[in-house]
Amino acid sequence: MNKIDIRTVNVVQYLQPLREGGSLPAIVKADDGFLYVLKFRGAGQGKKALISEFIGGELARAINLNVPELVFMNLDDSFSKTEPDEEIQDLLKFSVGLNLGLHFLSSAITYDPLVSKVDSLTASKVVILDSLISNIDRTAKNTNLLNWNHELWVIDNGASLYFHHNWQTWESHLTRTFPLIKDHVLLPKATSLLEASTAIKQLINMDVITEIISNIPEDWLLNEVDSMSPIEMRAAYIAFLNAKLAMIDTLVKEAEDAR
Repeated sequence: MNKIDIRTVNVVQYLQPLREGGSLPAIVKADDGFLYVLKFRGAGQGKKALISEFIGGELARAINLNVPELVFMNLDDSFSKTEPDEEIQDLLKFSVGLNLGLHFLSSAITYDPLVSKVDSLTASKVVILDSLISNIDRTAKNTNLLNWNHELWVIDNGASLYFHHNWQTWESHLTRTFPLIKDHVLLPKATSLLEASTAIKQLINMDVITEIISNIPEDWLLNEVDSMSPIEMRAAYIAFLNAKLAMIDTLVKEAEDAR
């Protein structure tokens, strides 16, 4: 298992909000000279959306899907003081600290199921990944996929792993399948589900999952409302993903039947 090496950068310039995202992500420049799409800890779903985004992105990378580089981004309090828009001002104020950035893919276009091309193995891997992480947000209405350099890129996994919004019931999710896969934008093109699941079984295991979970910043696991400790939460994420991996054949059959 390769160790994950997530870089940490500092935001040096706030460039523009991306209004199409419900959580108002923004394009920012970092001190490494690159542009990133910044996902804010102060947005609607808070730090939990960043955790989902991080886990989903790194699992996608582990199964050889294209994912923009993920970085941890420090945001200081100077940006909210010069921002004239009150909504953005509040967002910046509540997001001081460690956020998540995705490398900005300049001139990428949103995946369109009617015209964009994708091979069946890639489509099948994305479908299975989203079953494993219970991602409810990869539909024709909101594909959360990009085409860049004639390749499919996976972005926006923040609406996954929704069990963590209520830790008291998380164990009841361990044995659930994912019927909402029927709405997945890539399902019609996912004609290599068996081949994809074989590849995923070879690429994801307990070590890979543990390595990803161990890289979640401690700070993202701390809040006033959750009764579980960060150590317990990490163990729960690992248990959940291992349970889903053990059910992969059932999830594949569910997707196959839905297709």
